[in-house]
Amino acid sequence: MAKKKSDPAKTDKIKQLENYSVDYTDKPLTTRQGLKVNDTNNSLKAGVRGATLLEDFLLREKIHSFDHERIPERIVHARGSAAHGYFELTESIEQYSKAGIFTDTSRKTPVFVRFSTVAGSKGSTDLARDVRGFAVKFYTKEGTWDLVGNNMPIFFIQDAMKFPDLIHSVKPEPNNEIPQAASAHDTFYDFVSKTTETLHNHIWVMSDRGIPRSYRMMEGFGIHTFRLVNKDGEAHFVKFHWKPKLGVHSVTWDEAVKISGADSDFHRRDLWDAIESGNYPEWELGVQVVPEKDEHKYDFDLLDPTKLIPEEMVPVKIIGRMVLNRNPENFFAETEQVAFLPGNIVPGIDFTNDPLLQGRLFSYRDTQLSRLGSPNFHQIPINRPVADVYVNQRDGHMQMDVPKGQTAYFPNALSNGCPYLSKVAEGGFDSYQERIDAKKIRARSESFSDHFSQPALFYRSLAKWEKEHVISAYSFELGKCNNEPIKERMLYIIAQIDTDLAKKVAENLGMKVPKSVEKPLNQAIGADAVVKDHQPGKKKIYLEESPVLSQANTKFESIATRQVAFLVADGFHMKDFETMQKALEKEKAVVKLVAPHGGSIKCDEDMNHKVDAAIMTTESVLFDAVYVPGGEKSLKRIMGEPKFLKFLNEAFSHCKAIAFGKEAEDLLEATAFKDHTDDEALLMNKKPKDFISAIAKHRNWNRMEVAQKIPV
Repeated sequence: MAKKKSDPAKTDKIKQLENYSVDYTDKPLTTRQGLKVNDTNNSLKAGVRGATLLEDFLLREKIHSFDHERIPERIVHARGSAAHGYFELTESIEQYSKAGIFTDTSRKTPVFVRFSTVAGSKGSTDLARDVRGFAVKFYTKEGTWDLVGNNMPIFFIQDAMKFPDLIHSVKPEPNNEIPQAASAHDTFYDFVSKTTETLHNHIWVMSDRGIPRSYRMMEGFGIHTFRLVNKDGEAHFVKFHWKPKLGVHSVTWDEAVKISGADSDFHRRDLWDAIESGNYPEWELGVQVVPEKDEHKYDFDLLDPTKLIPEEMVPVKIIGRMVLNRNPENFFAETEQVAFLPGNIVPGIDFTNDPLLQGRLFSYRDTQLSRLGSPNFHQIPINRPVADVYVNQRDGHMQMDVPKGQTAYFPNALSNGCPYLSKVAEGGFDSYQERIDAKKIRARSESFSDHFSQPALFYRSLAKWEKEHVISAYSFELGKCNNEPIKERMLYIIAQIDTDLAKKVAENLGMKVPKSVEKPLNQAIGADAVVKDHQPGKKKIYLEESPVLSQANTKFESIATRQVAFLVADGFHMKDFETMQKALEKEKAVVKLVAPHGGSIKCDEDMNHKVDAAIMTTESVLFDAVYVPGGEKSLKRIMGEPKFLKFLNEAFSHCKAIAFGKEAEDLLEATAFKDHTDDEALLMNKKPKDFISAIAKHRNWNRMEVAQKIPV
């Protein structure tokens, strides 16, 4: 059963937010001016059946407030969930950075983290095949630092100038507003097929990374190459990694489709419930550090956001951990109004000339001004730094501070020069003094033109079952496209990544991989650009494989928070049930009773047990594993309900662990997988430790060929 919610220690940020909290318990209803309200049910009329009077200020205030309750949703990352927590540094990297968050291991820095999908609207499903946002706001003593990343280490495009084009192509098509939260349509693939820099991020989305099991089981990346600067002014390049404690796991596409119907809030609910039950999500923070002298050492450009640095070349150094331990008090006030800006940095962290990053530094502030309606969005409680703020920027829409004094400029004598400037040694920010000697030019570095090598490395690094999922994803997505030339072009460029991949996708589409397509291949270039200088060359193999890119090599030692369905009816065997329940809950798995009806049921010892879900109201795709305890009466009832058999067959088809207690042989015989008792994740009368081991492996992918033939 769910663990009782604990009350974590309050961070400085939580204490600050409490200053803005309002408790309406035992309080009278008032207007926004504090006037007590006598009737909020009837408008003021000229007689009981007469016209409503314009003077009804209570009606006007109530309706006006309602009319403006919603703010414009984010153009991208509209659908999100967030939580509070803290970051702890476990190893100082003062040799690389002077930032307090990277040098002081005694600190516990408050954080607010928002996860999100990218393409869909606020009302779309959590389970869309998509990139996931992974944005972390650090409320440091020196100011707020926002690490605004994704669950994939690279991005679709190399220059921010292309971002509107990318998003316009993936959003619903403008003529019919179809499809929602989906990339499987003509406009997206029209863009991708002519913009070959997109291919690396695209193949990640086509992999299982595009449909994570939960926010708690996905990695996070800063995407860009940043700079770290130490106290001596020396700089190093850095890439940031978040590695989840529970490992990296995903759902299958078939599950994603069904979960979207059964519980479109699956990820949102999962994060909330885990925190409420005290099973706090946790990640390690790692860095890849590259000396400036090695900037041009690799076969790819460090400033290219469509490239990652393989961990075999530059290992990830773990330096800290992040724990999320508190849900927001109010979704709108916190999750919806939080504003992340890549430009929010602190001394010791700085930017590089990554052209995507440079554009984001402008775009994020601009969009927050539009979305939140005021340059004072930093004064909204969730956005307020815990560091003290003293500025000369005044006034503006929704100004919440009441500044004292007669000056709002610098230098001044009337306020004794205050607020005054700080020296670098006192914590004043100083931009890294990178030498610049160049012509103004609107162009792309030729070092950005390798578009095939890293997508190919990613695909080569995947396990067999992951490759099968990529093939299926491409086949589904391109199968949804109506334009044949677009599909042909996509097959051709996929073949430049991997010929076998392209061939299998083509077979599924009933097509052949074309031997040539319209040139140039990459058409995302200027009208006067030298075309050949910006065409992707043949893929390079500078690394045969990078095992860390495969989810087959993630952590499999924990079943914490895994949802296990116990299929039960009246008369189930209590000893079977209790033994398995205790063993699973000891490992922090979540046990839920699924029965023929809601309310409660009785075991064979005549005790009542609360039902978590009636079989007609739930689906196997919402669970990670299934257990059926013994008990002749219970098993007979389960066998008589077709939905129970569908539940079991579907769980088997999705390669999940299934365990049966005593007397369940007849039930097994009634399933579609009765002939596969040699399956290592299909357990009959086995010990709890065997079931736990099978769940920890997440799936039995060795079953995949058989599973595909199971009717569900």
